Amino acid sequence: MLSLSGITKRYGDRFLFQDVVLQVNRGDRLGLVGPNGAGKTTLFKIILGEETADAGEITFQRGFRVGYLPQENAPATDETVLDLATAISPEFAEVRRKVRNWDQLHPDDIDPHDNLHERYREMSGYQVEIKAGQVLRGLGFRERDFHRPLREMSGGWVMRAWLARLLVQEPDLMLLDEPTNHLDLESLLWLQDYLAAYPGAIFFTSHDREFLNRLAGFIIEVRQCRVLRYRGNYEDYLAQREAAAEQLAAAFKNQQREIARLMRFVERFRAKNTKATQAQAKLRQIDRMEKIAAPEAEENGLAFRFPQPVRSGQRVIQLKNVRLAYGANVVYEDLNFEAQRGQRIVLVGANGAGKSTLLKLLAGVLPPQAGERLLGYQTHAGYYSQYRLEMLRPERTVLEEALDTPQAVTEVFARTVLGGFRFTDDDVFKPVRVLSGGEKSRLALVKLLLDPPNLLLMDEPTTHLDMASTDALLAALDQFEGTIIFISHDVYFIRSLANHVVRVQDGRLTHYPGDYQYYVEKSAADAKAVASPSAPLPAAAPTEERPLNAARERRRLAAEERNARSRARREQQALVARLEEEIGALEKRQAELTRELESPETYSAPGAAVAINREMREILDRLSAAIAEWEAAAHRLAEIDREVLIETKARKQT
Repeated sequence: MLSLSGITKRYGDRFLFQDVVLQVNRGDRLGLVGPNGAGKTTLFKIILGEETADAGEITFQRGFRVGYLPQENAPATDETVLDLATAISPEFAEVRRKVRNWDQLHPDDIDPHDNLHERYREMSGYQVEIKAGQVLRGLGFRERDFHRPLREMSGGWVMRAWLARLLVQEPDLMLLDEPTNHLDLESLLWLQDYLAAYPGAIFFTSHDREFLNRLAGFIIEVRQCRVLRYRGNYEDYLAQREAAAEQLAAAFKNQQREIARLMRFVERFRAKNTKATQAQAKLRQIDRMEKIAAPEAEENGLAFRFPQPVRSGQRVIQLKNVRLAYGANVVYEDLNFEAQRGQRIVLVGANGAGKSTLLKLLAGVLPPQAGERLLGYQTHAGYYSQYRLEMLRPERTVLEEALDTPQAVTEVFARTVLGGFRFTDDDVFKPVRVLSGGEKSRLALVKLLLDPPNLLLMDEPTTHLDMASTDALLAALDQFEGTIIFISHDVYFIRSLANHVVRVQDGRLTHYPGDYQYYVEKSAADAKAVASPSAPLPAAAPTEERPLNAARERRRLAAEERNARSRARREQQALVARLEEEIGALEKRQAELTRELESPETYSAPGAAVAINREMREILDRLSAAIAEWEAAAHRLAEIDREVLIETKARKQT
């Protein structure tokens, strides 16, 4: 399908890679790894033709189609999420636009010889729309999001929409640059399963070790100007690389020992006439050797420890009868939560379930509207936000931000800690606003280290961290003696750290007192038990005195259960309808406010834009809560319908 031969790329005097040889075959799953700056994204751009190699050639099979997902900065246009997801080609997008707007088309825009609807069917247009809907739902989009313009959405959701488009296109080769960066855990697991069954080839980069292990059949390593291919997943690659490094070190050591032996002979007998010829022969023998390069030193990674905090009481934190709502939309009602010293709790659940909201309640960032948040004896909480700028001030320098901690620290100590996180020399004088995502994450960790808590609350701590930094963070957390409550979409990170799982769903918390594997097995068993009809109880033999009382009682109880389920279904339908009406009204108001902000007249009245922005924030908060509540209600309604279907089938069988 694709062949790279002798590809060389350099910038000035620095070679990025030399003489790259790589073959990509149909169905391959290639994981691309290497340190930051090694050239992974550049290799993708050379394959795409966006950059030119200095030497070598690339050969494609005839008709070969390549699709690409960049790591970030995909454009947010005026088109809707569904329009983008179905834009599998310019021709298809144009035909679909005309079909959808048929009634509004001007007669001059319609070719009388072109049967537009027939052409749309021939292009499998309706099947494409169905597939796009399935992919968008898998990636966490709600039905109401399908018709929202991309420009109204955050950068992470825009990236998800572009990923959906690529999956719907189904190119022969997908180039994915960090596809999991903007996904939550549920969406990541869906994508993992989807890509495992994908018919084409996939060439991807990822800092998610579990994702690499589950998906990759080969690992392609870019390291110090070379591109090496290893068979197997990431764990196989690590084992092979370690074995190869040991063999290389042993071979280098043996060769150096042999050279030293020969040189000792030369130095000893070079001046003697009777041995001079032999000494010269030894020198020629050394020259003829194919020299083994010295083993390459590992690049410096992060290496740090959290200072061991003051020991807290056994009960670290509590939420008691907490209520949180946005207007009429209740996110949590009568919520109770407790964490004990030493627990490492991961919060899991679908996007919009309220995990980050719960973490903010625990951190005190969001005050409860009812109930209370109670910190235990000598508990000091530290909050690591998913949005790093919530912890940092963009106008400050790195050093100024590090020095701004409750603990009094000297500049020398702060610079020492910053140096351990790769902020060296003049890096400490950079403004925070110019830092990359990874640098902001590292600076946020520095602030936690300089004011060590004994309760760590972490929202997506591995986002923008490379594997070496993630491993260093895991090693530090493994030695941390405090309590940790965190959210993550990195399954490897969760498996390595969590000893307790809390599922957040429909405003309720379900505790799983075990690690992530226990949660996976237990939740799967619970789901199976709910989906399967209960086995009928053995009927007691009728007695002479009361021959059919037991059977009559079972029928009465079954009828009562059906009536209760019908009532619950009607109530749930009413709730879904109410929420849909409320969401529609909120979205209408959001559109009105957007138009007001786009109008020049708004800015002629002092304070008008500020008031509109304030209302817009309130609308967006209420809309987010309403959508989460609607999803939960719709999910419950689907569960009730499934129970009714199962019961109906069971009655027919009996």
